[in-house]
Amino acid sequence: MIQAFRSNLAKKVTVVLFALLMLIFLLTSVDLTAIGGGGGPVGKINGERVDARAYELAVQQAVSNAQQRSPTPLTLEEVETIRNQVWEQFIQSRVLDEEFERHNVTASEEEVAQLLQTSPPQQILGVPEFQTEGQFDMAKYRRWLTSSAAAPYVDAFGEQTRGELLRQKLFTVATADVFLSDAALWERYRDQNEKAHITLTAIIPRNIIPDSAVTVAPSEVEAYYAAHRDEFKRERTAYLSAVALPRAPLPSDTAAARARADSLRAEVVGGAPFAEVARRESSDTVSGAQGGDLGTWTRGQFDPAFDSAAFAMPLKTVSAPVLSSFGFHIIEMTSRSGDSASGRHILVPIEVVGAHRDRLDAQADTLDRFGASQTDPAVLDSVARMLKLRVVRSEPVQQGTKAQIGRQVVPDAGVWAFTAQKGEISPVVESPEAFWLFRLDSLAEAGTPSLAAVRPSVEAAVRDVKKREAALKVAQDYVRRVDAGTRPSLAATQLNLAHREFPPFTRIAPPLDIPAIVGAAFGVAPGQHSDILDTKDGIYVVEVLSRTPADSAAFAAGIDEYRARAINEERQQRVRNYLASLRTEAKVVDNRDKLRQTAAQQQQLLPT
Repeated sequence: MIQAFRSNLAKKVTVVLFALLMLIFLLTSVDLTAIGGGGGPVGKINGERVDARAYELAVQQAVSNAQQRSPTPLTLEEVETIRNQVWEQFIQSRVLDEEFERHNVTASEEEVAQLLQTSPPQQILGVPEFQTEGQFDMAKYRRWLTSSAAAPYVDAFGEQTRGELLRQKLFTVATADVFLSDAALWERYRDQNEKAHITLTAIIPRNIIPDSAVTVAPSEVEAYYAAHRDEFKRERTAYLSAVALPRAPLPSDTAAARARADSLRAEVVGGAPFAEVARRESSDTVSGAQGGDLGTWTRGQFDPAFDSAAFAMPLKTVSAPVLSSFGFHIIEMTSRSGDSASGRHILVPIEVVGAHRDRLDAQADTLDRFGASQTDPAVLDSVARMLKLRVVRSEPVQQGTKAQIGRQVVPDAGVWAFTAQKGEISPVVESPEAFWLFRLDSLAEAGTPSLAAVRPSVEAAVRDVKKREAALKVAQDYVRRVDAGTRPSLAATQLNLAHREFPPFTRIAPPLDIPAIVGAAFGVAPGQHSDILDTKDGIYVVEVLSRTPADSAAFAAGIDEYRARAINEERQQRVRNYLASLRTEAKVVDNRDKLRQTAAQQQQLLPT
């Protein structure tokens, strides 16, 4: 019910600092590009080789750090995200090193030592051993810096500090010319403070023009495809088959969970301390560690079934088990006031247990032993027959997305598919709903598919074009009626169009992030309506009810403070743009996929 991460503040400082040292090593050693190492290249960044061994070492450490922070095993998608983040760190490290050299940016040992003394690394500010009464104690930190205990860590912290100092100096160079005139400041202030009050009439083609009103000829489909081929480009796409071994609880499992919940309630009613039972038995580990305490919450914050019971039951009593989407709850309410409540609970999940668990474990073992990580495509059909399962097809999986079968989104398979060979069988993939085996049936490279492969999508695109043309005529009819004196709300009702009045808003916080609407809201005179706004999101007409100008006197009174804040924001944006530009201009050769192998491919390489 409640998800949270809790830090164990009782860890010894050496353990904490060792983990921090490993993180710092990752962040400060990603510049190990092309300096030998014997691992072979994994790619190039601006012409310099990236050593595969250095990259994989950084990935392994990052994955290890992430796994230590995660209460559950990392999915392949999470690991893939980490691999990409590490790769981006390698790229940023390389391009920044080049910028340091180009601008002659350096950091002396004295500068590093001074900054390390005055600006502790961010990662250690929360370490309990450096705190006094809940606040970071600089004196404790400085004493530690000079102690023998700090020796294994100071070099790594120093390298991190050196990197921060170099970046600070480089960014100072990059933002040195940032200046905002009074006119530019006023424009920013106006954008943040001037308000418009509008009504908006939306003419959304798909909502007002039914499919039956549009016909699409084969010749139109062919012509559209020929003229818009780039619209149908696809990333690499995997086509997968799969079998699923369901792991959903049966009624017997629900009955077993209810019986366990009844037993725990009886224990509490019989005199056992609620908090003690919650700490021992509740599957909500966060509240369980607090004796089941949920703190104070408002009506509607939790599962509806739990919420309904919590606000209806008498205070200071122990409820019968309450079934929610999370399982059975034993609830004790301590206070209620209006829509606010406080209480505690013990959560008993509905899990696969007993004979059902034994049978499912045996079937999952069969799935793994006879089907997983094989290179013969027929294996999937064989194991399906063995377990009386049906082979199904997934939706096409584009690189970077997850596999989906029906309404179920399955982890890991979407990553595995792009490392596998045609006909290969995946390892067993677990999701809350089932154990899965996937087979890679085919892999389509990135590009534009044939018309035959995407004909339904092209037909839909042609239909959308025709719907937009029809919707534009409706919009013209709407404008004619308004210009003839019909109130916008009434004209919208007559044509069955969506019409809404929005509270006053500024340019930087509009109700819809559509530039044409924002422009009309602050460009059309109050009491007037805009032209027809034909945007990619839909067709709109804006009526401006009123506008409240920004307060020029308040601007003049606070201009110095506002200037300092605006220049700081502008510098931060300049740095973001600068880094983005360096990344865009970097010449990157990424061969990481060529070095990756599935379990089945590794097995093939073993001596027989």
